[in-house]
Amino acid sequence: MEKKSSNTVWHDATITKQNREKLFGQKGVALWFTGLSGSGKSTVANAVENRLFELGCHTYVLDGDNVRHGLNSDLGFSEPDRVENIRRLSELVHLFTDAGIIVLSAFISPYKKDRESARNLLNNGDFFEVFCRCDISECEKRDPKGLYKKARAGEIPEFTGISSPYETPENPEIIVDTDKDSVARCAEKIIDHLKKKGF
Repeated sequence: MEKKSSNTVWHDATITKQNREKLFGQKGVALWFTGLSGSGKSTVANAVENRLFELGCHTYVLDGDNVRHGLNSDLGFSEPDRVENIRRLSELVHLFTDAGIIVLSAFISPYKKDRESARNLLNNGDFFEVFCRCDISECEKRDPKGLYKKARAGEIPEFTGISSPYETPENPEIIVDTDKDSVARCAEKIIDHLKKKGF
């Protein structure tokens, strides 16, 4: 994206990411939950946060719908708006991890190139793509917001998985099968992965 301001200068902070991580006793990392609408991204992300909180970790969940109520309320669901939505969120995730926080982002993020751009903003090893794998038929059965029904009726144009593409992750760090395993099992699988990686 082209910068519209040429009169800005990056200021390095006195307190570094490493300083904050030492204070918190944890590593600032991103858990990037991706999947179709209704695949359980927000549900699993919140379950993981609850478990991390119990373990004394400093965390924050960024939910796609919540961010669209404020920071990204000016964006719709056209392809350019979806790209800009994820670009802004990627920068936000980068700031959270720089602050030493474990940030759990739950966005559909349908395009591979946008998820890779988010990954490339972070230091190597600080980004975990979590694919919430769920058959679209199960997502439609759940349809917690009634969106699939509206999309099938033509009331919602450019709906991911129906009239707009979802590009499945090729090499995610973690896959949870939310149509087969319980929320608790999915959350534990993610926690176990973080423990194995020393986070």
